[in-house]
Amino acid sequence: MSEGLPDLPSVFTPIVALREGGDAVERAVAMAPQHGAGTLVWVRSWARVEVAVVLEPEQTLAAARPALLAAMSAFADAAGTHGPPEVPLTFDWPAGIRVNGGVVGAARLIAPPGCTEDSVPDWIVVGIEARFADSADGDPGRDPGRTTLFEEGYADVTPAELTASWARHLMATLADWQGRGVRTVADRYLARLDPAVGEGGRRGIDPATGDLVIERDGQRERRPLAEAVAA
Repeated sequence: MSEGLPDLPSVFTPIVALREGGDAVERAVAMAPQHGAGTLVWVRSWARVEVAVVLEPEQTLAAARPALLAAMSAFADAAGTHGPPEVPLTFDWPAGIRVNGGVVGAARLIAPPGCTEDSVPDWIVVGIEARFADSADGDPGRDPGRTTLFEEGYADVTPAELTASWARHLMATLADWQGRGVRTVADRYLARLDPAVGEGGRRGIDPATGDLVIERDGQRERRPLAEAVAA
């Protein structure tokens, strides 16, 4: 066991656990310059899953930004091993996560301040945040557009187990990217992207930038990933 997480590959070091209310992405960003790739920060909580990992890409920032899509696909894979197979998990563009139609969380990506699109960043941080269960004083029906993993049938897993599973799947997804190209990440992401996004068009991911490209009636629409992440 490492800091309360199920066993993880040795690539993850150091592993830092935060108390409830901590910000995993913020801490990982603070640690990235000194500790580098493999740093994993997570939040000990029964109510949510929150985890972030430091990566050191060899590509430019523009080419490395699809790591956000890899993080989301890894979360879907991790959730799929623990949740009801009939409950759909889908993505909003670019980083929203829905389960059974309700919003449960999102992915985040942070790069070093001032890093330009055509520069290789010293590091990037990718993270996942997802509501696992309502707090004791919460009202599950207050917002019908939101849900929790527990409400949707994830009753036989803990946030710590999902956190560790996401980290393992992330490494496997990044290995696929390295061995087979970014297209494998793009295809897995698109398979879960809400059909309403670009409805009626042919959807694709630009392998050079991660931009969403929609072709419809002879017209091409581009939704830049960089702008979506910044927003």
